Amino acid sequence: MRRREFIPFLVGTTVAWPFAAQTQPSTKVRRIGVLLGYNEDEREIQGWLGAFRESMEKLGWAEGQSVTFDYRWVGNDADLMIRAAKELIALQPDLILSTGSPTTAVLLKQTHTIPVLFANLVDPVGQGFVASLSRPGGNATGLVNLDPSMASKWIELLKQVAPQLTRVAIPFNPVSAPYAETYLKVFRQAASALGVEVIDGSVSDMTALEAFIAAQAREPNTGIIPMPSTFSSGHTSELAAMTKQYHLPGIYVVRSFASAGGLLSYGNDVKDNYERAGTFADKILRGAKPSDIPVQFPTKFNLVINLKTAKTLGLTVPLPLQASADELVD
Repeated sequence: MRRREFIPFLVGTTVAWPFAAQTQPSTKVRRIGVLLGYNEDEREIQGWLGAFRESMEKLGWAEGQSVTFDYRWVGNDADLMIRAAKELIALQPDLILSTGSPTTAVLLKQTHTIPVLFANLVDPVGQGFVASLSRPGGNATGLVNLDPSMASKWIELLKQVAPQLTRVAIPFNPVSAPYAETYLKVFRQAASALGVEVIDGSVSDMTALEAFIAAQAREPNTGIIPMPSTFSSGHTSELAAMTKQYHLPGIYVVRSFASAGGLLSYGNDVKDNYERAGTFADKILRGAKPSDIPVQFPTKFNLVINLKTAKTLGLTVPLPLQASADELVD
């Protein structure tokens, strides 16, 4: 296995931190709220949180001694998300870690003073979370996961492995992917250039998702690319199982999709994002203002190919593509 480092563009790598950020932490035990748009039993999400806590520990924040964490797991329940956000804000934490677009939107509607740190979301400027990438300007900052231009790369990769592909199904949950149209625009442009038709579908839950996948699987030469969001990232095992059940070649951003039986995954190393989020939290707890901390992009991307699934689907993965992969599942 090899890890490739890829930096499409990184904002603020040479920005000097405010002087206040260099001061030593006080003896006060700091409190961090964590609002998660996932279910608590998702092992991969637990791994992301572990990377965040470990990063903070390396920076001198010992859990239970100098920092405590309050977690709220809300899945895709919009009402629960609002209640949980209010609960966390009522605790008056020093910082709230947000996992994606829906949780960040809810938090920023509830507070304009408590720092909100997002670890992995799409287009914070377009969604109104920050004024600009270099100068966020409000009480939020953090890391994004992907630029929507990545959508073209997913279609290209899927077409390389499944050259007969003429249709690609793109399911999305409108609650967890309010930016869906931004991605769909790129998907359509890239697909058109490759002679592929895009069929997008709004799904509200897993039952609707399976119905959509089953319907698309009835048509020949169809592949699937789930829209990146907390909804799909929180159900990668189920997504992988559905693509196997309906014999659809698929690609998704999160590594666990391919590990669980999906054909391909290509995207940023989300665990690395959460590890880097620990340095943001450290700066904020030491006095830096979110408004002065530039939003940053991922620096590590992974391509995972499930050769066993490719064989089951009757597909041959080109050797050059295998050679470029960070991990091969066989």
